[in-house]
Amino acid sequence: MPSTPFVHTLRRLWAVDKFSYSLRVFIALTGSMALCWQQDRMDLLIPLFLGIIASALAETDDSWQGRLTALLVTLGCFSIASLSVELLFPYPWVFVGALALASFGLTMLGALGERYATIASATLILSIYTMIGVDQRDGSPANLWREPVLLVAGAAWYGLLSVLWQALFTHQPVQQSLARVFRELGQYLKLKSALLEPVRHLDQEARRLELARQNGQVVAALNAAKEIILHRVGNGRPGPKVNRYLKLYFLAQDIHERASSSHHPYNELAEAFFHSDVLFRCQRLLRQQGGACQALGRAIRMRQPFDYLDGTQALEDLNKSLEHLRIQSNPAWRGLLRSLNALARNLATLDRLLTDASNPDALAEAQDASLLDRSPQGLKDVWERLKQHLTPTSPVFRHALRMGLALATGYGVLHLIHPEQGYWILLTTVFVCQPNFGATRRKLVQRIAGTLLGLALGWALFDLFPNALVQSAFAVVAGVIFFATRATRYTLATAAITLLVLFCFNQIGDSYGLFLPRLVDTLLGALIAGLAVIFILPDWQGRRLNQVVANTLSCNARYLRQIMQQYASGKRDDLAYRLARRNAHNADAALSTTLSNMLMEPGHFRKEADIGFRFLVLSHTLLSYLSALGAHRSETPGEALAPTVETAAERIAASLDEIAGSLTEKRSVSIQCDEEDALARELAQLPEDMDDRPRLVQTELGLVCRQLGPLRTLAAHLLNEGKAG
Repeated sequence: MPSTPFVHTLRRLWAVDKFSYSLRVFIALTGSMALCWQQDRMDLLIPLFLGIIASALAETDDSWQGRLTALLVTLGCFSIASLSVELLFPYPWVFVGALALASFGLTMLGALGERYATIASATLILSIYTMIGVDQRDGSPANLWREPVLLVAGAAWYGLLSVLWQALFTHQPVQQSLARVFRELGQYLKLKSALLEPVRHLDQEARRLELARQNGQVVAALNAAKEIILHRVGNGRPGPKVNRYLKLYFLAQDIHERASSSHHPYNELAEAFFHSDVLFRCQRLLRQQGGACQALGRAIRMRQPFDYLDGTQALEDLNKSLEHLRIQSNPAWRGLLRSLNALARNLATLDRLLTDASNPDALAEAQDASLLDRSPQGLKDVWERLKQHLTPTSPVFRHALRMGLALATGYGVLHLIHPEQGYWILLTTVFVCQPNFGATRRKLVQRIAGTLLGLALGWALFDLFPNALVQSAFAVVAGVIFFATRATRYTLATAAITLLVLFCFNQIGDSYGLFLPRLVDTLLGALIAGLAVIFILPDWQGRRLNQVVANTLSCNARYLRQIMQQYASGKRDDLAYRLARRNAHNADAALSTTLSNMLMEPGHFRKEADIGFRFLVLSHTLLSYLSALGAHRSETPGEALAPTVETAAERIAASLDEIAGSLTEKRSVSIQCDEEDALARELAQLPEDMDDRPRLVQTELGLVCRQLGPLRTLAAHLLNEGKAG
């Protein structure tokens, strides 16, 4: 029976990743609002709402058992933080010291992983919510337990909803994360197809830069999906549904490796085959496969079957076009045709992988289905990780120290000038102060703009809708909008949370008195955060660009060594290989993120951005050649290894490590290396009777070797710019 448009709309809403999150928040806020109205105790509303908000901010994905454990830890942290504020509030000097130490310690927990960082950040936010509540009663020591109990009750109410939701819909986050992976992969394939456009003098560098940025999106989606699946697998054997999603995840990794492969510089192919349609056919097939990936993502999200209309005809047409070129027997095309043949084989395998996605249950079990759990294993591991970051060179340490001093400064400012509702200064500082200048600047502008928008809307809505019940409904809607948009549209989220605060305070008094204090406090808190990120151990991205680039090259060297081990022993997607591949892509994505943040910094600190972006293009090109090597592995040990290939690969990996070491230690880099030039010439010598697979390996290694000279030149320029700076 076909579904009605209404049912179809509901299914589409249910499939949106923010919908279930927003629905939980809506139920929690509406329930609390209804209770306060029913009991005629609107004075309870603000602490209950703030507790719900803090609990929702502390939420991370997990199984229901893991979520229950996390909730108990969160409530324990909330209780300790809230009671500490109540007990220390009458003693300003002790309080400011405790605030600075607690802020530093909680922020340092970010070194243990995202889950710990999220709970720690929410705990810090809840402690400021407690300060706001105590300030509302003018610091009176009466009812010491009231504020902590109400805040923790609101947090527990949302937490129980979250645990119940995870128990009922445990696989929904997995589906949504995998849908995002295939959506981003589809976009990557479409951007990759643009490189195959046979147009002379095409700006390949700009297109590769865009492709490298999109690769960062794919890597982020794969990492998020891995963590979500790992929470369902744990240490046990996955159930049938999770096993199905695990197979789709490994399939996405295979598609990513093949999608990121390059078999020859595309500008040379475009020049040689300008009068042929062969590259257009490759481009068309790749775009078709990108659309299929996105269709697969929609099918997973909507829990519908995926029927891939395979590219058999397009592949057949491509092979006929290649055959026509072979018949022409142009000697200049011989090597290029072999690269085109490898590209066609890669596209055919991509097509087969997408066909397999139609029935994931029929896919063979992975040889090694283990996933790396990066969370700390025991207290000793916790201490070792924290100890590694207890140094001013650590970005986590810098941010923790910055946060502690910024909050202590904010506390001093509010005692110095005694502004109304002064503790909103601290809350603004917590939200605006980010680990680097670029992110802080972006948040600062969005926070101020959102506050102005929220105050303007609040002023208008108070006049238009004076009824208290209608304003209560607006408060709930504003809370839902905040959580639906806080990760993607922070200006709108800030406007929404400003409205929520205004409407809640209007339930117990006159909110018009909040307009000016809210604006002044936001400006002061944003100013403190901005000054802190500039003057307290600033983490300028340009100053660590050499380290980020060095890490990229080191990860590529380890990936190359793992690939060559696979060629020697036979293809096996074990954890060591997948980890090396993922680390190489993570490093590439980290370089892209660093450069994006650099563009937000003052001019003096981004003078090396141009070199950085050229590095990013070279790095992604290098990674694409390594991916091609990885994509063409065979299960037969040593099948594609010529006698000199292993030695050449190790020499290339050693050169990458050498350049990386020079960048890390800021040693001079030799621009010219005769040994590498000789190696590139040796790898270019390809006997006519050489088999296709050894030829492909040697060709790809030759392409990798050709990147070493430009990498050395850019590394030398980067180090010279750094010394000049």
